[in-house]
Amino acid sequence: MNLNPPTVFAVDDDAVVRRGLERLLRSAGLAVRSFASAQEYLDQGLDEPGCLVLDVSMPKLSGLGLQAALAARGIRIPIVFLTGHADISMSVQAMKGGAADFLTKPFRAKDPPLATRTSGQCTPHRPYEETPQTTNTR
Repeated sequence: MNLNPPTVFAVDDDAVVRRGLERLLRSAGLAVRSFASAQEYLDQGLDEPGCLVLDVSMPKLSGLGLQAALAARGIRIPIVFLTGHADISMSVQAMKGGAADFLTKPFRAKDPPLATRTSGQCTPHRPYEETPQTTNTR
């Protein structure tokens, strides 16, 4: 049994945004590991409980591409997408792919929804574990 709290994995190719995410999420008491690209995250082969805060538009492998790659590998991890260039089809694709949330940039340090929404998505289960299903008893 893993006693470590879930980690937020922040993936953004913009170093300034990545540092801002780290500060904002850590100030909310969350553990954070950041990556400069989707491929860097994939290369880590992580099997830790947590969630992803993921930029949609990145060179080579986009956030949506990473979401698809994780799904193809059977990895289920909550994803909160961030984008500065949102459109409806992009957000629909992300949500149909299982995204937990889809937020727009810029975000501000005094803007609590990002940290609150992210912490609410982090799971204590490993990405390969089946998460407990709740049943509606109505």
